[in-house]
Amino acid sequence: MKFRGEAFLFCPLSGRAWRAGHMDTRRFLVMSEEMKNEFTFENPEYRKTYWHTCSHILAQAVKRLWPEVKLAIGPAIEEGFYYDMLSPFPFTAEHLAQIEGEMRKICKEKLRLERFELPRTEALKLMEEKGEPFKVELINDLPEDAIISFYKQGEFTDLCAGPHLDSTARVKGNAIKLTACNAAYWRGDSNRETLQRIYGIAFPKKDELDAWVKQREEALKRDHNKLGRELEYFTTVDVIGQGLPILLPKGARTIQVLQRWIEDEEQKRGYLLTKTPLMAKRELYKISGHWDHYLDGMFVLGDPHDEEKECFALRPMTCPFQYQVFLNRGRSYRDLPMRLGETSTLFRNEDSGEMHGLIRVRQFTISEGHLILRPEQLEEEFKGCLDLAKYCLDTLGLLDKCTFRFSQWDPANPNNKYEGTPEQWDEAQRVMGQILDDLGVEYTIGIDEAAFYGPKLDIQYKNVFGKEDTLVTIQIDMLLAKQFDMEYVDTDGQKKFPYIIHRTSMGCYERTLAYLLEEYAGALPTWMSPEQVRILPITDRAADYSYELKEKLFAQGFRVEVDPRNEKIGKKIREAQLEKVPYMLVIGDKEVESGEVAVRNRKGEQTVMAFDAFAALLKDEVETKSKEQKA
Repeated sequence: MKFRGEAFLFCPLSGRAWRAGHMDTRRFLVMSEEMKNEFTFENPEYRKTYWHTCSHILAQAVKRLWPEVKLAIGPAIEEGFYYDMLSPFPFTAEHLAQIEGEMRKICKEKLRLERFELPRTEALKLMEEKGEPFKVELINDLPEDAIISFYKQGEFTDLCAGPHLDSTARVKGNAIKLTACNAAYWRGDSNRETLQRIYGIAFPKKDELDAWVKQREEALKRDHNKLGRELEYFTTVDVIGQGLPILLPKGARTIQVLQRWIEDEEQKRGYLLTKTPLMAKRELYKISGHWDHYLDGMFVLGDPHDEEKECFALRPMTCPFQYQVFLNRGRSYRDLPMRLGETSTLFRNEDSGEMHGLIRVRQFTISEGHLILRPEQLEEEFKGCLDLAKYCLDTLGLLDKCTFRFSQWDPANPNNKYEGTPEQWDEAQRVMGQILDDLGVEYTIGIDEAAFYGPKLDIQYKNVFGKEDTLVTIQIDMLLAKQFDMEYVDTDGQKKFPYIIHRTSMGCYERTLAYLLEEYAGALPTWMSPEQVRILPITDRAADYSYELKEKLFAQGFRVEVDPRNEKIGKKIREAQLEKVPYMLVIGDKEVESGEVAVRNRKGEQTVMAFDAFAALLKDEVETKSKEQKA
């Protein structure tokens, strides 16, 4: 086929076309070993196309059942698809079951998906006639030279850029499942209409859906939002606000353990500890660029547009504050690298639809740091930051599931999001790419994922539902030092601007705690567990001895509790196991007389040993930060 004078190959399944000149890498019509999975879920592009088609089938089913519903958008997402709709009534589980049934009918009808284009006036007229105000708005927002395309299947037509499968018959009707319905603001704006977002998943085979459902059930058991509340690590309260969790004693203790460990480790690696304010005047954020590029994500105290009155904002990042440590006096090359670390409480005005347990919140604490250095020190210091991050994540037991993303700017979006010139960005990304290659980091590239002042390495992690978030970042900044007049005197006597590395060592403490609860299903390794030992006396005589043992273990730095209740020992053991306590010491008259302890781990395994031997074993397990129990 020909398109705009170029030769293309057209794939009827996905609706996509590729230049014939790219046949060496895109041989989509050649039946070969390399291409045998092209139209299976092994191919992420086909999978996305499949799910995008499912979103149209979902919308068509809803319009058949309730024509008064207004359609917004319906993309494929990382796992499945969704469609946002404005409905005069809330969708319930019964409604979702009805929609699933109609979707299966549409699949059996084998409707062809036909793409067509319209001029702007005709496109607007079509959507106005269909009574779809959100589609009209989307068309009006398109650039003047945009190609306005639609997809038609049977009686249903939707504004869409595609791609799609060629027929609804390609979708396996009994392998579709609608999973949830949540509220969502139109275009993410809390001042706009509140829509209903129906989520779904689909697979080419029914047994694949069954396997996904089973995996989902296991994920629900591990979901930190469920486990963390049941085990009393955190809670949320309506009158305090969404995205503002309260850490209960267990959660607070675990984060304290992690914080002390991180701060001690950073001190060993030459970091200087700082403590900076939680807020600042708008003038500081104007210098850093946050006022221009991040104002919507900040909590502002005062009128941001009234220049006559003083205005403050809670800090979303610590960098402009820590720079003041460098600026406190004149600096020379002998002061560099300067490694500044801080356990920082930050505030970000996240959209309400993005809130999830401890993973995405509006107030959080982070192991933040900034390294101020000479250009020739950049690679070595970047390597040190990466080594620290990998050490922390490996010790926590999370590293094996992490992936690395080289987050870059989008040259098409420079003016309203990024500082600096294309030449500065090209240089920063060239340098960072060279460093990553020198260090042998395997990474993907994320366009338009950079910070507004520079590229970064994002260490990514997925929760139990497959949702990916950033756990740790290491960012190269060649711009902000100049904005803050951060000069140092170099070896040649000349004043120069340093480079800066923005980094976290473990990332956000709340998010990390969430991932740890999910990774270990609530049974945290002993060294970070809020309660490491619970002593269970069987008799009143054993109770006094139990408290003596508690004091001995407490004096050695262990976290120990006694359960003195007059309950059967079996019940005490079951409750301790349900609370994921690593070790239980069952103490009866025999143990009082012998000086030994009956040690039971949370797996149910039991052994008898001398008290001093248990204390030594426990000490070794904690000091080595073992992920496995040793008794």
